[in-house]
This record gives sequence, C-alpha cells and structure tokens, in this order.
Amino acid sequence: MDDQAINEIVAEITPLMIGRAPGKIFQLSSLSLVIDFRLRDHGDLFISVEPAQPRIYLMKRRVRELEKQSVPLTQFAQGLRKELSNTTLRSIEKDPNDRIIWFHFSGVDELGQNQWRAMIAQLTGRAANLFLIDPEGVITNQAREGKGPGQKIGEAYQKPPLTGGRVAKPGEGELIKEIREGRHGSVSAAADAYFSSLLVAQAFNNRAGAARAELRKKITREQKLLKQLELDLASHANSELHKRLGDLLLANLSTANREGRRVTLVDYFAEKAGPVEIEIDEQSTLPEEAERRFALYSRSKRAVKQITSRLAAVRTELDALNSESEALEKIIAARDKTALEKLTAEKSSLPAPARGSKAEKKIPGARSYLSSDGFEILVGRTARDNDYLTFKVARPNDLWLHTGDYSGSHVVVRNATRKDVPHRTLIEAAQLAAQFSQARKDPKVDVHYTQRKFVSKPKGAAPGLVRLTRFKNITVEPKEGVERL
Repeated sequence: MDDQAINEIVAEITPLMIGRAPGKIFQLSSLSLVIDFRLRDHGDLFISVEPAQPRIYLMKRRVRELEKQSVPLTQFAQGLRKELSNTTLRSIEKDPNDRIIWFHFSGVDELGQNQWRAMIAQLTGRAANLFLIDPEGVITNQAREGKGPGQKIGEAYQKPPLTGGRVAKPGEGELIKEIREGRHGSVSAAADAYFSSLLVAQAFNNRAGAARAELRKKITREQKLLKQLELDLASHANSELHKRLGDLLLANLSTANREGRRVTLVDYFAEKAGPVEIEIDEQSTLPEEAERRFALYSRSKRAVKQITSRLAAVRTELDALNSESEALEKIIAARDKTALEKLTAEKSSLPAPARGSKAEKKIPGARSYLSSDGFEILVGRTARDNDYLTFKVARPNDLWLHTGDYSGSHVVVRNATRKDVPHRTLIEAAQLAAQFSQARKDPKVDVHYTQRKFVSKPKGAAPGLVRLTRFKNITVEPKEGVERL
C-alpha cells in the first residue's frame, strides 16, 4: 500500500471512527486483525502488517463470516483488547513522510483515572508492525518482533529508517487507479476489492506452482527411468553372441585347443571356418561353459522382453505427462481457476495410471483434503497408518502436524516447494489434527507443527509414536472445515 493510497484511506475513515469505542477483535491471521468500531453499514477496521502486503481499510463482512475465518487471538490482540477497553478513539494521524498511522485513544480506567493509549499501524513493508504505546511513548506490546532502534518492547518508539521503497506518483499504481475509477462506492471498498483479487491471484499461483512442480518432478523421474532402461537394454545387445559361443563350444569338444584360461575354437558356422579365441574359468569344463553361455542367452532374452515392455509403458507415461504439462500451462496462461481446481482435484483424488503390473494406488490409510489455498492435506487413520504416512509418504519439506498431549492422527500438508505453507492452510490442517484426536470435544486444542524432516522414530517405539527435534505450536478449534477429496 503506497503513501497516496494510505492518505485516501485515512481521509475516509477519520470522520467515521472519531468518537467511537473499539469493540470485538477478530484475529484473521497472526498478523491480520479486524476491530469492530460499530460503524454499521461502513464495516469494521481491517489492519494487516504482513510484510508482503501491509494494508488498512474498512471491511464489510458478516459477523458469522468473520468468526468462521478467525483464529485464536494472539498475545498482542489480547493485550490490545485489554488496553483499549473503556476507551474512545480521539484522533487519527498519518505521518506526512511515511506509511505510519497513529490512533490515539483516551478513557477512564476501573479506578476512575484518566488513561491514554496509542496504537501505531506501521505499514512499511519488511518493517510492518502494530504497536501499543503508553503515555510516555514507550512500546508496551507489538504484533511481531521488531528490529532496529525504537522498534522493541520497552523502548521509546521511533519510526524505522526509510528503505527507499517505491512510492507511486499521483495517478499511478493499480490501487490508486482502482480508487480513482470510483466503481466501488468508497475508498475502502476499492482497497478491499483490490487486495481480495490479489489474494485470489496468489492462491491461484500457489496452486499452479504446486501442480507444475509435481508434474516436473514426475517427468524428471520418468526421464531418468527411461534413460536407465535404455542403458539396460543396450547391455543385453550381445545376447545372440552367448548362444553362438555355446554352440561353438559344444561343436569343438574334441578339437578345442585349451591353454589355461584361453580356449581356441574353430568357427564351423562361418563361411570361412577360422579360429575363435575366448576366455573361460580354468575350473570349468567346456560343456559347463557352454551351459553358462546358454543360461546367459536365455536370461538376456527374457530381460530384453521385459525391458522393451517397460520402455513402451514409460514412453506412454511420458507422453501423457507432457500432454498434461501442456494443458496445465494453457490453463495457467488463461488464468482459468475452475479448470485448475478441476485438474488438481482429479490428480489428488485419482490413482496414477497403471504401469505394467505395478499400478500406483491412492495412499492407503489416509483421508485426503484440499485446503483453501490448493494444498493437499493427508490425515492418518490408525497408528500404523500414521507411521506409513509420516515416514513413507511425506517428504522432508512437507508440513507435519499433531495435537499436543493427546493421541490423534498424524497430518501432512503436501508442499512441493521450499516456501512456507500459507497461514490459512496451516490453520485448516491444524483444525483437522484437532478434529481427529482425543481432544476433538475440547473448545480449543494445542497443535504442534513442523517440517517432516524434523520428525523421527525412536528405536523400538510403538506405532504412531515419534520424536520432534523442533516444532511450533498453534491453538485452534477442532473442525473439519475443508473439502474432502
């Protein structure tokens, strides 16, 4: 959000919010929240300090929708609710030289003493943050750990140094264009529509990227297999030679000239019978060597037949994967969300085409879901299924989840890239882990999460029991709130 857009937002929300008391707070993600100022038809104040997309505007959503999207309040949001209780918003000021907004509150505490608080929305890219400030200007709470002077709890607040980031010129910038067109009725509505479209595009890109990476991985695997099979076939190219030498050995039983390992034979099958010299084991007789040569011939003949069959199957699979890749690229170029969802849903729910007698099947012992961001979520059924899912199916960068202090299913979020799983997908997976555990009837459940590479199996441990070398914790409501595949 550039400086000009923030000025437009502040000019719109100031007359609407001054004199209003903050009410309920909805936590939409760890760094995004909504504050109800009881503005009725104008909506609620939405603030996000996600470094990639810091933003602020009035958002119109139904309470039920906000509650459905909400996650448990962070420590900052809990402190904000406590500090701003019994206060009224007195003023809103934007720093004239930076993307920083001050919200000044005043009121009377439980002892009848006047109190003053400030909330700072620092929408400055990498340094984006939310702060609570006491009357002396000292930071008492923050949404995320700050860096630099005046950006940490206990320090007098100082705005971060200018980063030299681009500020849109008057009339430039997609958001400003959206606002200037006036199609949405208000500045906040234009901002909401603009950022919602960005989130939809981001979800599309994440889903497309995951599908593309998975396809490339399959194609690379098949290409390696094809190359290896071709090498194996080439190694059996001389199978007829073994049969010919076996016949020659039997034909020369009485005439062969043998000196140590070297045996000289007469090639009776050539137009001009000439000598043929071969090496054999000194301990082997000529009939034994002939039998060995015939066995090599038979083995090579069987191998060639099997390899040829596998080569045909691999080439067919490669053609299908390349066709699928071309179709995927056309869908991505057309930004066809429906077609992409259909393609990825079919790939997640259907087994891969059979190849010979070893057809790949749907993962046994696991429930499969699709997150709102397009990530596949797998949930184990039994303790042994959990082990299979975690140690046979999951890859090192996949996200792994399990309830803390309760027995339950192992949950794996497939992640084909090294990027972090979107927070919304994390919440949905954690809710599934809580739902499929012994804590499913609790209102809130702690869930541990980490990358699969930090999960190990203690020697001799019972099925389902694992050790985590590092993990984080999140508290969620148990529920099955995503699409079942």
